[in-house]
Formats: sequence, structure tokens, C-alpha cells
Amino acid sequence: MPKKIRLGVLGGGGDSLIGVLHRVASHINDNYEIVGGCFNPDFKANKAFAREIDVPLNRIYPDFDTLVEEELKLPESERIQVCSILTPNFLHFPMAKKLLDNGFHVICEKPMTTTLAEAKILQKAHAKSGAVFALTHTYTGYPMVRQMREMIKDGAIGKVHKVDAQYYQGWINEIIHDKKKRSTVWRLDPKKAGISSCMGDIGVHAFNMVEYTTGLKVKSLLCDFNYLYKDNKMDVDGTVLIRMDDHVKGVIRSSQVATGEENGLAIAIYGSKGAFRWEQENPNFLYKLSDTEPTQIYKPGHGYNSKLSLDGTKLPAGHPEGIFDSMANIYLGVAKAIRGKKYNDGEFPTMEDGVRGMNFIEATVESNKNKNAWVKLLK
Repeated sequence: MPKKIRLGVLGGGGDSLIGVLHRVASHINDNYEIVGGCFNPDFKANKAFAREIDVPLNRIYPDFDTLVEEELKLPESERIQVCSILTPNFLHFPMAKKLLDNGFHVICEKPMTTTLAEAKILQKAHAKSGAVFALTHTYTGYPMVRQMREMIKDGAIGKVHKVDAQYYQGWINEIIHDKKKRSTVWRLDPKKAGISSCMGDIGVHAFNMVEYTTGLKVKSLLCDFNYLYKDNKMDVDGTVLIRMDDHVKGVIRSSQVATGEENGLAIAIYGSKGAFRWEQENPNFLYKLSDTEPTQIYKPGHGYNSKLSLDGTKLPAGHPEGIFDSMANIYLGVAKAIRGKKYNDGEFPTMEDGVRGMNFIEATVESNKNKNAWVKLLK
């Protein structure tokens, strides 16, 4: 078995959900070893957390710049090979840029940057570096999402003509209706979160899911946001009409104030011969719909699934897998790329997905600002 890939982690300390998700995912397929990082801006808390998760303290750094500086002093055979960026949004770009410029591979949480201009700069830095860059649109790692992608590619539902994606959560209800509370959350702070909260945080996942599964690109969109309060500068709910071609249209609905909803990401793709429907809260069931045949249910681990789906399934059929496994599949694809092994282009989201995502986010903000005008996306 090849040596484990040396992983550094930026952010995600304490009780961070994202931190737990990435650390567990990196261990699942036995490809990575966390050898250092900077989990918290407070150095004392940083070291205390490293002790909790048994990471050597000699590779725990007081800040990001020190991490890069000190790691570059080490022999290439010892230094961190890839860094996972799990920090608030405004730090993604400067960290990813410096890592790529210094030859590190990067696994980055979304959104990739806070502006499209930054995304384009990062794209150039990535092309120059020759390093591997992955963006963790986690849900592309689910076996049945991958199965849907491969079956649509093979023509299972004919020509796609309508898409319907939604991502509903309700968690921000406890915050948004309290004026004091909504001024303390970084996701509602444009300086830290960027120009969008709801669409930038979860709506972009639905956008990515649409393009990932259909293989089509959104060409233009029209968006309507809801901010709920005049003093709130960040969207907490939005509906987006999309055009993917002259006769391929759809809708992306996203909300963080959908009362009672937990993590309601769902997608339906309708074609000339059939349709697919998938829901994140029931990820092991892919429904194939038809006007002339009974509804079919595809499930993970069966021989009828595609290689891409089966490669992302770790347990026998009937053993549910979830969000940790989905993220682990992205880490697995990145490991293949770092080691120079052959991999399917659907195994992990790339720099292009990051640029597309920022283009989508900025276009939704522009459309809403201009009285719900149609806005074209980059080709």
C-alpha cells in the first residue's frame, strides 16, 4: 500500500461541523494522515485541539503564513502535500492562492472565493502550479447522484428539458428574527461571507448539482431574493429561474428560513423518455420515473450500477451510507489525482466548478439588484 498522503488542515477546530466532516472523511479510505495545521486563530486553543485529535504539536502553527513558511523548510518527502481549507469564506482565496503558488495541493470548502474576479485569479494560479485542486461540493460524492449522472450521460431519460433543484434549511430562523443575534453571525456579515448568504452557502450546491448531473451549463438566470429585514444585507431565501438551452429550463430554490426543514437538498431531472428524482435526506434511493412504466428505485451496491457509483460504495447493498462517505469519495478521487492515478472526471469538483459557482452567485445578486433582470453567465 502506498504511503499515506500528508494532510494539513486550516480551520475546522472545536465543534465545527465542517471540521469533523473533513477529518472523518479523510480517514475513511486510509489515504491520508493529518500531520499538521492551524485549526484555530487562537494558538493556545489551536494546540489544545491538536492534543484532542492526536496531531503532533511540532507541526501546529500559530497562523497560516507560518505554516507555509515552516513547511517549505522541510524536505519534500516530509512536508505537507495537501491542505484542506475549512475557514470562513473570506479566507478561502488568499489561502488557496498562496498554497498553489508554493506547490501545495488544495482541497477547499465552497464557495471557492468571495468574488468572481478572485476566482479567475485563482484559476490562473492553479493552471500555473500544476497542483491538484478540489472543491468540496459534498453531495457529488453520493453513489446515487453519481449513478444519475452516468445514466443521464448514457441517455436513460432521453433529452433533458426541465430541471428542478431545491435546498431548504430552517436553521437561521432562530437568528434572523432577533436584531442583536443577526449582527453576530459571520454568514450574515458581507465582510466574512461575501455578497450572498443563502445562495452563496447552499444555493450554489443546488446549482452545482444541476450542472453535475445533467452535463449541461446554465447560460442565464433570473433571481428574486428575500432579506426579511431592511437592516439585513444578506439574502436568506431566493428563487432562481434558469435557462440551460433554448428548450432546457428550470428552477433553483434555496432557503435558510424554511421553517421545519433540516437539510432538504433535492433534485429532479425531466427528459423526453423519463425522469430522475433524488433527495439528500434519503440518499440511497434514486427514483426513475416514466409515463409508461412503473417507477423504478435504484440503490447503492448493486451490480446494475455504474463503475463510478460502485467505486464510491464501501459497503454491501442494504447498508446505508451517508454524508461522511460522500465526502470521503471526494477525498478518494483527490488521492488518485495526487498519486497520478487514473480517475473519472466525476470523482471530485474542480477549479472550473469553483469559477462557475462564483459566476452563479454574482449573477443571482446582480439579477435581484436589477429588479429581477435576466443575467448571462460566462460560457
